[in-house]
This record gives sequence, structure tokens and C-alpha cells, in this order.
Amino acid sequence: MRQMIMTKKLLLTGASGFIGQHLLKELARGDYEVHAVLLKGTSVKDTWALHVHHANINEHAKISAVVKKTSPDYVIHLAGASSVAKSFNNYESTMNSNYHSAVNLAEACRKEGSIRQFIFAGSSEEYGAALKDAKQRITEDTLLKPASPYAISKAYADMYLQYLGSAYDFPFTVVRPFNTYGRKDSNSFFMEKTISHMLTNERNINLGDPSLVRDWLYVDDHVSGYMKVIGNKAAMGQVIQLCTGKGHSIIETTELIASMTNFKGKISWNAVPKRPSEASIVIGDNSKAKKLLGWEPKYDLKQGLEKTIEFWRSKL
Repeated sequence: MRQMIMTKKLLLTGASGFIGQHLLKELARGDYEVHAVLLKGTSVKDTWALHVHHANINEHAKISAVVKKTSPDYVIHLAGASSVAKSFNNYESTMNSNYHSAVNLAEACRKEGSIRQFIFAGSSEEYGAALKDAKQRITEDTLLKPASPYAISKAYADMYLQYLGSAYDFPFTVVRPFNTYGRKDSNSFFMEKTISHMLTNERNINLGDPSLVRDWLYVDDHVSGYMKVIGNKAAMGQVIQLCTGKGHSIIETTELIASMTNFKGKISWNAVPKRPSEASIVIGDNSKAKKLLGWEPKYDLKQGLEKTIEFWRSKL
């Protein structure tokens, strides 16, 4: 008699976004029945055996209906507002997109009862200005000091999931990735914007504070972290950072991009205003991810930039 293979049902929000599109490709290699929640008018490029549900996750009744219909074993909640800069003028919509949507989806999953793991996309932005110098590292136990509407919305959702875990034994995992690059559909963020400007030989590029230090994570490493989290018992009820543990200043990063793109133009520093309460140094500690997930980044900054520059050179 043939043995039945039980397919694991996975509900993914934000499937058409930056991380979602990359994650779909990895999920295709696994034994998952993938259900993607998308807003009306949006789509995904890879539709292999994919079940698409159009719903606004801010609307409790509609997302509850999707959860009831699909009865997912796993949920990866990526959807939401992603721009820190835009959140200052769009604080209400940011809170709805990031906090209320997470609460709606998590509560729907809790009440439906089939959920084995709810994975939430947190952010290193939740820590705010936690570090005073580049010798220090942020850990999962570092006090949260969110300093933007975006960061607050993520921190609120993060805490709500921890409340559900404590009160109802809700099987959550919060993933806090650090600054991720490698976008293919948008060049509105620092890395991709700088690469695009330099590849098109613009004579003058306006950038912000050159002294800011960031922990840059290449998208493939970001996605591999999620794949390590799914179904991992050690990750249940945990907050886990995805980062390289290495800090690079904006000027160091920019000079490396300039060298790799053969840019000969002028860079004007402090020509873009800083965000209110912007953290000067953000560097994480990935010890917990290594221990619990067996995860570690494969790409250093130069390797990740090589792949990102190669893509944008072919696209522009």
C-alpha cells in the first residue's frame, strides 16, 4: 500500500514583496502547499502550485476567512509597510499595516486552531539607538528603543505575539533581520539607489551622513534564515536575529560600491537630511541564530555587492 505524504500547508503574506518573492523560490523546493495572501491588483511571478487569496490583512473578517479556508500549519507574515523614512508622515497607515495586520492574522490563527508555527518579520529598527560604539553588539535581549513609527509598529506586534505565547501557548517565532539589500524591483533604498546612480554614471550623487554604521545582510542569507526557522522546534517562542555581526560605515560601503562600479563622479555628503532619532550604529550578534538554527551568513559585504551590482548592471 502506498504511504501517503502529508503536505504542509503554509500561508505567506507579502509574497509579492522583496523578501516574499525570494522566499517563494525556496519554498518551491520544499514539501509545502503554499497559500499567498495578496492585495487586489498585485500578483506574484512564480505561480508554481500556488494558491492565491486576495484580501486586505488589515480587515479582520477577511483575513479570518482566509485562515479558516486554508487551515495553515505554518504562517510567515512578511506583509506590511517597509519604509522607515515614509513612516514619519504615514504613521497611521504604518501602524495599521504592521501592527494591526499582525494582530488580526495571529488572532485568526489562534482561534482557527491548526497553526503549528507563526513566523513574524520583526526588524532591527526595534532597537533604535541601542549602541554607543562599534565594539558593542545588539542581542535579542537588548532593550527595545523604537525611534520611528515603523519601529514602534514592529515592536508592538512583536510584544503582542509574545503575549499570545505566554497567555495561550501560541507557537510564535519573531525574526529580526538587520539591514537587507539585494532588491531587484526597487532602487529606492540606499544600496540599490547608490548602485543604480553609479552604474548610470551620474556626475554627482547626494548622500546622507557618512559616519552611520550598519550591519548589511544579503537577501539570500535573509531568506535562508527563514527556511531554517520553519518547523524548527528550537525556534518556537523565540526572538531570533539575522545579521552578519559586522559593521560597515556608509562611507566605507559607498567607496566599495564606487570601486566596484568604476564610479568617477562626485559624492556630496550630508546632502540628505537625517531621519529624526536615527541610530548611529546598528550591529547585531548572530550567536543565537547559529546555536538554535545552525544558520550563518554565507555572503560578506563584497560578495553580496558583487551579486547586486551584477543584477542592476544587466537591468539598467
